[in-house]
Amino acid sequence: MIQTFRDAWKIPEIRKKLLFTLFMLVVFRFGSHIPVPFMDRAAIAQIFSQQEGGILSFLDLMSGGNFGHFSIFATSIYPYITASIVLQLLTIAIPSLEALSKEGETGRKKIAKYTRYLAVVLAAVQAIGYTYGFYRKAVNTSNPFQDVVIILSVVAGSTFLIWIGEMITEKGIGNGISLLIFAGIVARFPADIWASIRLASIGRVSWAWVAVFAVLAIGIVVLVVALNEGQRRVPVQYAKRVVGRKMYGGQSTHIPIKVLMSGVMPIIFAQTIMSIPSIIVMFQGPNSEAAKFMTKWFTPAGDIGVFIYSIFMILLIVFFTFFYTAIQFNTVEYSKNLQQNGGFIPGIRPGKKTSDYLQSVVNRLVFPGAIALAFLSVLPTILEKITKLHFSFGGTSLIIVVGVIMETARVLEQQLMMRHYKGFLK
Repeated sequence: MIQTFRDAWKIPEIRKKLLFTLFMLVVFRFGSHIPVPFMDRAAIAQIFSQQEGGILSFLDLMSGGNFGHFSIFATSIYPYITASIVLQLLTIAIPSLEALSKEGETGRKKIAKYTRYLAVVLAAVQAIGYTYGFYRKAVNTSNPFQDVVIILSVVAGSTFLIWIGEMITEKGIGNGISLLIFAGIVARFPADIWASIRLASIGRVSWAWVAVFAVLAIGIVVLVVALNEGQRRVPVQYAKRVVGRKMYGGQSTHIPIKVLMSGVMPIIFAQTIMSIPSIIVMFQGPNSEAAKFMTKWFTPAGDIGVFIYSIFMILLIVFFTFFYTAIQFNTVEYSKNLQQNGGFIPGIRPGKKTSDYLQSVVNRLVFPGAIALAFLSVLPTILEKITKLHFSFGGTSLIIVVGVIMETARVLEQQLMMRHYKGFLK
């Protein structure tokens, strides 16, 4: 993987994309330190410290640390992710959107435009809830115009992140949305590592538990790499045909069906859905009965909530793994394309039989992969509750980091192969 980055750096075109991606991530991190105007910094810090381990900490983890000090990126990229989930589900339910999705590039651009509009609306709703719900005691305004400036600052920050993500995807390397979440998670690593070492040094937690988490982190990395690289190769044979005096076809190839085609997107989607109840109760403030109920029953901060949260996370990760795989790998269309090009799977009749066979292979691969991914994501969360250690790089965050690094390396490898460079896949 390191060799892939070295080879990519030697190519001017790819180097420009890497530098552009890095520059955008630096802009994101600088923006994370720009405070929202007309908000009392000391009051925000006091409110957050009083609710440490509650809903506020959960939302801060989701936003990559931006929610804790209420920067212009407080809502992070999650309004866009939520809007994307809603539009994808509506595409299945509404025939007009389904027809639009099949119109090729034009249809995808229209759906992307609708997603942005919905994301701005959701960002505005979250901004109002954050400002006049959880942080209403920190609002330091004297007229309605200043209130509007607060909301517009947060909405503008979220919209700017959407633009950064799309620019990275278009002109940089990798998936821009995933890279922004990756940057927010990685930025918290040093502080969390130091906090864990400090807790162990003063005797608040056992060094043995710190060692257990270190071993668990290494194990998660190894298993995530194995899940991302695992695949089944379905053999495909192309029939021979004569065109004029030449014979075409007859070669053998294979269809690589990966264990996790969806990558880390199911975890990102599941995290987004699980944050919705917390966002709803934020309108009533962190000390309200609704917030206390939500903290106890539906967030990792609650003694019972950590288990309910984990169960829902497992179910959502499994669901979104199948959902995202179905979008990426349409077995019916794949079967039609094989048949039109004279290809067939040995022992399987072309057409519906091929489609059913591919679907069964996908299901047998995706289900155990989704279950493994789900349990890897929630196990550290449960251990954190038991041991009182708090790692932002535990569970879902670590899986996202590893998955994004591998996805980015894979994109670089494809870029190198297109230019006849030999990468690390031999």
